[in-house]
Amino acid sequence: MSENNPFPNENNTGHFWDDNLRELSNDPPGWWRIGFHASWIFCIVYFVLYPALPSLDGYTKGTMGWTAVGEYKQDLSAIDQVREKWERQINDPATTPAMIIADDELRNYTVRSAKVLFGDYCAACHGAGGAGNAAMSVSESGYPVLADDDWLYGGTVEQIQTTINNGRKGIMTPYGARLSSDEIEDLAKHVVALSEGSEHAAGKALFMEPTKGGCFACHGMDAKGLAPLGSANLTDAVWRFDVQGGGDNRLASARHTIAHGVNGELMDPQSRNAVMPAFGPLGKSLSEGTIKKLAVYVHQLGGGK
Repeated sequence: MSENNPFPNENNTGHFWDDNLRELSNDPPGWWRIGFHASWIFCIVYFVLYPALPSLDGYTKGTMGWTAVGEYKQDLSAIDQVREKWERQINDPATTPAMIIADDELRNYTVRSAKVLFGDYCAACHGAGGAGNAAMSVSESGYPVLADDDWLYGGTVEQIQTTINNGRKGIMTPYGARLSSDEIEDLAKHVVALSEGSEHAAGKALFMEPTKGGCFACHGMDAKGLAPLGSANLTDAVWRFDVQGGGDNRLASARHTIAHGVNGELMDPQSRNAVMPAFGPLGKSLSEGTIKKLAVYVHQLGGGK
Protein backbone atom coordinates (compact mmCIF):
# COMPACT_ATOMS: atom_id res chain seq x y z
CA MET A 1 0.00 0.00 0.00
CA SER A 2 3.04 2.26 0.19
CA GLU A 3 4.56 1.39 -3.22
CA ASN A 4 2.96 4.37 -4.97
CA ASN A 5 3.06 7.76 -3.19
CA PRO A 6 0.54 10.15 -4.78
CA PHE A 7 1.63 12.89 -2.33
CA PRO A 8 5.45 13.04 -2.68
CA ASN A 9 5.75 16.53 -1.17
CA GLU A 10 3.58 15.83 1.89
CA ASN A 11 4.96 14.92 5.34
CA ASN A 12 3.49 11.44 5.54
CA THR A 13 4.69 7.97 6.48
CA GLY A 14 4.13 6.50 3.03
CA HIS A 15 1.13 4.43 4.21
CA PHE A 16 -1.93 4.86 1.98
CA TRP A 17 -5.34 3.27 1.66
CA ASP A 18 -7.75 3.78 -1.24
CA ASP A 19 -5.35 6.38 -2.72
CA ASN A 20 -6.64 9.23 -0.47
CA LEU A 21 -6.57 7.84 3.06
CA ARG A 22 -3.03 8.30 4.43
CA GLU A 23 -1.08 8.37 7.67
CA LEU A 24 0.70 11.67 8.36
CA SER A 25 3.78 12.17 10.52
CA ASN A 26 3.18 15.73 11.77
CA ASP A 27 4.27 16.69 15.27
CA PRO A 28 1.44 16.81 17.86
CA PRO A 29 0.02 20.28 18.64
CA GLY A 30 1.69 22.43 21.28
CA TRP A 31 -1.22 22.20 23.75
CA TRP A 32 -0.99 18.40 23.67
CA ARG A 33 2.75 18.42 24.39
CA ILE A 34 2.25 20.85 27.28
CA GLY A 35 -0.47 18.63 28.75
CA PHE A 36 1.68 15.50 28.38
CA HIS A 37 4.68 16.98 30.16
CA ALA A 38 2.49 18.59 32.84
CA SER A 39 0.98 15.14 33.53
CA TRP A 40 4.22 13.32 34.29
CA ILE A 41 5.56 16.28 36.25
CA PHE A 42 2.35 16.27 38.32
CA CYS A 43 2.76 12.53 39.00
CA ILE A 44 6.30 12.99 40.26
CA VAL A 45 5.29 15.90 42.51
CA TYR A 46 2.31 13.91 43.82
CA PHE A 47 4.47 10.87 44.58
CA VAL A 48 6.91 13.09 46.48
CA LEU A 49 4.27 14.93 48.51
CA TYR A 50 1.70 12.18 49.23
CA PRO A 51 1.65 8.46 50.10
CA ALA A 52 1.81 6.67 46.76
CA LEU A 53 4.06 3.64 46.29
CA PRO A 54 3.99 0.34 48.19
CA SER A 55 7.23 -0.82 49.76
CA LEU A 56 8.48 -3.86 51.66
CA ASP A 57 7.65 -2.32 55.03
CA GLY A 58 4.47 -0.45 54.09
CA TYR A 59 4.35 2.44 51.64
CA THR A 60 6.04 5.77 50.89
CA LYS A 61 4.77 8.34 53.39
CA GLY A 62 5.22 11.50 51.32
CA THR A 63 6.94 14.63 52.52
CA MET A 64 3.64 16.23 53.67
CA GLY A 65 2.82 13.36 56.02
CA TRP A 66 -0.82 13.39 54.83
CA THR A 67 -3.20 10.50 55.57
CA ALA A 68 -6.93 10.10 55.03
CA VAL A 69 -7.35 9.28 58.73
CA GLY A 70 -5.45 12.42 59.71
CA GLU A 71 -7.64 14.57 57.47
CA TYR A 72 -10.77 12.94 58.92
CA LYS A 73 -9.62 13.69 62.47
CA GLN A 74 -8.90 17.31 61.56
CA ASP A 75 -12.35 17.73 60.02
CA LEU A 76 -13.98 16.03 63.01
CA SER A 77 -12.09 18.30 65.39
CA ALA A 78 -13.31 21.35 63.47
CA ILE A 79 -16.89 20.09 63.68
CA ASP A 80 -16.52 19.39 67.41
CA GLN A 81 -15.34 22.95 67.95
CA VAL A 82 -18.49 24.28 66.28
CA ARG A 83 -20.69 21.94 68.33
CA GLU A 84 -18.91 22.54 71.61
CA LYS A 85 -21.10 25.33 72.95
CA TRP A 86 -24.30 23.32 72.44
CA GLU A 87 -22.82 20.04 73.65
CA ARG A 88 -21.59 21.74 76.81
CA GLN A 89 -25.10 22.96 77.57
CA ILE A 90 -26.72 19.59 76.86
CA ASN A 91 -24.21 17.66 78.99
CA ASP A 92 -24.59 20.06 81.90
CA PRO A 93 -26.42 18.08 84.63
CA ALA A 94 -28.46 21.21 85.40
CA THR A 95 -29.89 21.30 81.86
CA THR A 96 -33.16 19.40 81.56
CA PRO A 97 -34.84 18.24 78.33
CA ALA A 98 -37.60 20.81 78.98
CA MET A 99 -34.97 23.57 79.07
CA ILE A 100 -33.55 22.31 75.76
CA ILE A 101 -37.00 22.45 74.15
CA ALA A 102 -37.55 25.98 75.46
CA ASP A 103 -34.36 27.23 73.73
CA ASP A 104 -35.05 27.38 69.97
CA GLU A 105 -31.40 27.30 68.93
CA LEU A 106 -30.47 24.51 71.33
CA ARG A 107 -33.60 22.52 70.43
CA ASN A 108 -32.89 22.72 66.69
CA TYR A 109 -29.33 21.56 67.23
CA THR A 110 -30.45 18.72 69.50
CA VAL A 111 -33.11 17.43 67.10
CA ARG A 112 -30.71 17.47 64.15
CA SER A 113 -27.86 15.79 66.00
CA ALA A 114 -30.20 13.22 67.59
CA LYS A 115 -31.53 12.03 64.23
CA VAL A 116 -28.42 9.90 63.75
CA LEU A 117 -28.66 8.62 67.34
CA PHE A 118 -32.28 7.61 66.77
CA GLY A 119 -31.23 5.71 63.66
CA ASP A 120 -28.51 3.92 65.63
CA TYR A 121 -30.46 2.98 68.74
CA CYS A 122 -34.21 3.25 68.09
CA ALA A 123 -35.16 2.93 64.42
CA ALA A 124 -34.52 -0.83 64.26
CA CYS A 125 -37.59 -1.34 66.45
CA HIS A 126 -39.64 1.83 66.12
CA GLY A 127 -39.01 2.49 62.44
CA ALA A 128 -37.69 5.56 60.66
CA GLY A 129 -39.31 8.68 62.04
CA GLY A 130 -40.93 6.70 64.86
CA ALA A 131 -43.53 5.14 62.54
CA GLY A 132 -43.47 1.86 64.49
CA ASN A 133 -43.63 -1.69 63.17
CA ALA A 134 -46.91 -3.60 63.25
CA ALA A 135 -46.79 -7.30 64.05
CA MET A 136 -46.95 -9.79 61.20
CA SER A 137 -49.25 -12.16 63.12
CA VAL A 138 -51.65 -12.00 66.06
CA SER A 139 -49.15 -13.72 68.37
CA GLU A 140 -46.32 -11.24 67.74
CA SER A 141 -45.82 -8.00 69.65
CA GLY A 142 -44.60 -5.49 67.09
CA TYR A 143 -43.29 -2.09 68.18
CA PRO A 144 -45.30 1.03 69.06
CA VAL A 145 -45.54 4.24 67.06
CA LEU A 146 -43.66 7.15 68.64
CA ALA A 147 -45.05 9.87 66.39
CA ASP A 148 -48.64 9.79 67.66
CA ASP A 149 -50.01 11.12 70.96
CA ASP A 150 -50.83 7.74 72.50
CA TRP A 151 -48.44 6.90 75.36
CA LEU A 152 -48.50 4.00 77.79
CA TYR A 153 -46.29 5.69 80.39
CA GLY A 154 -46.95 9.33 79.54
CA GLY A 155 -45.68 11.55 76.76
CA THR A 156 -44.05 14.47 78.55
CA VAL A 157 -40.38 14.88 77.74
CA GLU A 158 -39.48 13.97 81.33
CA GLN A 159 -41.50 10.74 81.12
CA ILE A 160 -39.92 9.90 77.78
CA GLN A 161 -36.47 10.49 79.29
CA THR A 162 -37.33 8.13 82.16
CA THR A 163 -38.51 5.48 79.70
CA ILE A 164 -35.31 5.67 77.65
CA ASN A 165 -33.10 5.75 80.72
CA ASN A 166 -34.71 2.96 82.76
CA GLY A 167 -36.57 0.92 80.14
CA ARG A 168 -40.11 -0.40 80.55
CA LYS A 169 -41.61 -3.83 81.17
CA GLY A 170 -45.32 -3.81 81.86
CA ILE A 171 -47.13 -6.98 82.85
CA MET A 172 -50.63 -8.15 81.97
CA THR A 173 -51.85 -11.31 83.66
CA PRO A 174 -52.88 -14.12 81.28
CA TYR A 175 -56.57 -14.97 81.70
CA GLY A 176 -56.62 -18.19 79.70
CA ALA A 177 -56.80 -20.33 82.84
CA ARG A 178 -59.34 -18.10 84.59
CA LEU A 179 -61.89 -17.43 81.84
CA SER A 180 -63.65 -19.72 79.43
CA SER A 181 -63.13 -19.38 75.70
CA ASP A 182 -66.58 -17.75 75.40
CA GLU A 183 -65.75 -15.23 78.11
CA ILE A 184 -62.43 -14.41 76.45
CA GLU A 185 -64.31 -13.93 73.18
CA ASP A 186 -66.80 -11.54 74.85
CA LEU A 187 -63.99 -9.52 76.43
CA ALA A 188 -62.13 -9.33 73.11
CA LYS A 189 -65.27 -8.11 71.36
CA HIS A 190 -65.76 -5.49 74.07
CA VAL A 191 -62.17 -4.24 73.63
CA VAL A 192 -62.64 -3.95 69.87
CA ALA A 193 -66.00 -2.23 70.40
CA LEU A 194 -64.43 0.28 72.81
CA SER A 195 -61.89 1.26 70.16
CA GLU A 196 -64.79 1.89 67.78
CA GLY A 197 -66.78 4.01 70.24
CA SER A 198 -69.29 1.38 71.33
CA GLU A 199 -69.59 -1.47 73.83
CA HIS A 200 -70.30 -5.18 74.04
CA ALA A 201 -72.70 -5.90 76.91
CA ALA A 202 -71.41 -9.31 77.99
CA GLY A 203 -67.80 -8.19 77.64
CA LYS A 204 -68.44 -5.01 79.62
CA ALA A 205 -69.86 -7.04 82.49
CA LEU A 206 -66.70 -9.14 82.59
CA PHE A 207 -64.56 -6.00 82.29
CA MET A 208 -66.18 -4.61 85.48
CA GLU A 209 -66.47 -7.90 87.42
CA PRO A 210 -63.62 -8.18 90.00
CA THR A 211 -63.85 -11.95 90.31
CA LYS A 212 -63.74 -12.51 86.55
CA GLY A 213 -61.97 -10.11 84.20
CA GLY A 214 -61.58 -7.20 86.57
CA CYS A 215 -59.90 -5.25 83.77
CA PHE A 216 -60.91 -1.90 85.28
CA ALA A 217 -58.31 -2.35 88.04
CA CYS A 218 -55.49 -1.63 85.56
CA HIS A 219 -57.22 0.03 82.61
CA GLY A 220 -59.43 2.29 84.73
CA MET A 221 -63.17 2.56 85.10
CA ASP A 222 -63.29 4.51 81.85
CA ALA A 223 -60.89 2.04 80.13
CA LYS A 224 -58.54 4.89 79.24
CA GLY A 225 -55.53 3.30 80.92
CA LEU A 226 -53.29 4.35 83.80
CA ALA A 227 -49.88 5.80 82.95
CA PRO A 228 -48.19 4.74 86.24
CA LEU A 229 -49.00 1.12 85.35
CA GLY A 230 -48.37 1.46 81.63
CA SER A 231 -51.83 0.06 80.90
CA ALA A 232 -53.23 0.81 77.47
CA ASN A 233 -56.06 3.19 76.62
CA LEU A 234 -58.67 0.83 75.19
CA THR A 235 -61.04 3.55 73.99
CA ASP A 236 -58.97 4.94 71.12
CA ALA A 237 -58.11 3.44 67.75
CA VAL A 238 -54.42 3.06 68.59
CA TRP A 239 -53.40 -0.53 69.28
CA ARG A 240 -50.20 -1.43 71.11
CA PHE A 241 -50.34 -4.91 69.59
CA ASP A 242 -51.67 -3.93 66.20
CA VAL A 243 -51.49 -6.41 63.35
CA GLN A 244 -50.89 -5.65 59.71
CA GLY A 245 -54.24 -5.54 57.96
CA GLY A 246 -56.29 -4.52 61.02
CA GLY A 247 -59.94 -5.58 60.80
CA ASP A 248 -60.59 -9.13 62.04
CA ASN A 249 -56.91 -9.34 62.98
CA ARG A 250 -57.58 -6.92 65.83
CA LEU A 251 -60.19 -9.20 67.35
CA ALA A 252 -57.77 -12.12 67.12
CA SER A 253 -54.99 -9.97 68.59
CA ALA A 254 -57.18 -8.87 71.52
CA ARG A 255 -58.21 -12.50 72.09
CA HIS A 256 -54.56 -13.61 72.21
CA THR A 257 -53.53 -10.82 74.60
CA ILE A 258 -56.39 -11.56 77.02
CA ALA A 259 -55.75 -15.29 76.98
CA HIS A 260 -51.95 -15.26 77.21
CA GLY A 261 -51.11 -11.88 78.76
CA VAL A 262 -48.03 -9.70 78.32
CA ASN A 263 -44.57 -10.44 79.73
CA GLY A 264 -46.00 -13.33 81.69
CA GLU A 265 -43.75 -16.07 80.32
CA LEU A 266 -43.55 -17.81 83.70
CA MET A 267 -47.32 -18.25 83.73
CA ASP A 268 -47.90 -18.78 80.02
CA PRO A 269 -45.23 -19.61 77.40
CA GLN A 270 -47.35 -17.93 74.71
CA SER A 271 -47.40 -14.62 76.56
CA ARG A 272 -46.40 -11.63 74.47
CA ASN A 273 -42.87 -10.32 74.94
CA ALA A 274 -43.02 -6.53 75.03
CA VAL A 275 -39.96 -5.03 76.70
CA MET A 276 -38.34 -1.63 76.19
CA PRO A 277 -34.64 -2.04 77.12
CA ALA A 278 -32.90 0.43 79.40
CA PHE A 279 -30.38 2.73 77.74
CA GLY A 280 -29.09 4.30 80.95
CA PRO A 281 -26.60 2.95 83.53
CA LEU A 282 -28.59 -0.28 83.99
CA GLY A 283 -28.69 -1.05 80.28
CA LYS A 284 -26.71 0.10 77.27
CA SER A 285 -25.04 2.84 79.33
CA LEU A 286 -25.58 5.75 76.96
CA SER A 287 -24.39 9.08 78.31
CA GLU A 288 -26.83 11.40 80.05
CA GLY A 289 -26.46 13.91 77.22
CA THR A 290 -27.26 11.29 74.59
CA ILE A 291 -30.41 10.22 76.48
CA LYS A 292 -31.49 13.87 76.73
CA LYS A 293 -31.06 14.24 72.98
CA LEU A 294 -33.12 11.12 72.27
CA ALA A 295 -35.85 12.23 74.67
CA VAL A 296 -36.12 15.62 72.98
CA TYR A 297 -36.06 14.01 69.51
CA VAL A 298 -38.84 11.55 70.34
CA HIS A 299 -40.87 14.31 71.99
CA GLN A 300 -40.51 16.47 68.87
CA LEU A 301 -41.64 13.70 66.49
CA GLY A 302 -45.14 15.09 66.89
CA GLY A 303 -46.81 13.25 69.73
CA GLY A 304 -45.04 14.66 72.77
CA LYS A 305 -47.18 16.21 75.48
